[in-house]
Amino acid sequence: MTVGTIPPFAEIFDRAAARHGGDEALTATLTDPKNLDELIQIPDDRWLSAMAKCIFQSGFNWKVVDNKWPAIEEAFHHFDLTRMRFMSDDEFDAYLKDERVIRNAQKIMAIRENAQFLHEINAEYGSPGKAFGGWPANDYVGLLDMLKARGARLGGITGSIFLRRMGVDGFILTKDVNKALIAAGVVDKPPTSKRDMAAVQAAFNGWQAESGRPFTHLSRILACSVE
Repeated sequence: MTVGTIPPFAEIFDRAAARHGGDEALTATLTDPKNLDELIQIPDDRWLSAMAKCIFQSGFNWKVVDNKWPAIEEAFHHFDLTRMRFMSDDEFDAYLKDERVIRNAQKIMAIRENAQFLHEINAEYGSPGKAFGGWPANDYVGLLDMLKARGARLGGITGSIFLRRMGVDGFILTKDVNKALIAAGVVDKPPTSKRDMAAVQAAFNGWQAESGRPFTHLSRILACSVE
């Protein structure tokens, strides 16, 4: 299949369902994103905590991070935004010796930088929930670009995992999703360029209009449609 001959999403769904026990079984694996009101209610510290956890897990064993997370929450004062914004250099140095945390200097520094980022988001939008949840769905790629440009260590797949965990509707370009996009003729290789990302956005927009499903569902179904 050449790029440009994109199949209807109904075909992709049928293929995914056939590989995962039928329509009902596949549908049971889908999770719904949060609505805007739900996202707005999430406190600032939970946004910063989720950013930090995704960053710590990037390139690291996720289970180790999960096991250490209660201690990490305590060490970083439960990610209080003001406290983390004003982390002193002495506090930063102390974290590099603190056995409760994962002692990666760049990832620890990202906590302070992302606390400042969220502070700016609050000033501009009113809350992270309004900013991320209110972002136009047909420009999800633009939201990922914003996280990469303004946040710390939130580029690539890390930003999309963070948004998914918080309940923001979106797609994650995992290995299986990329494989499905290539099979569907959306791109001819894992998308990284602006042109390819624009093609991915256009495909998801079209499939959403066709199916009425959120991007979160579409992404999961695409992943399930390939071997």
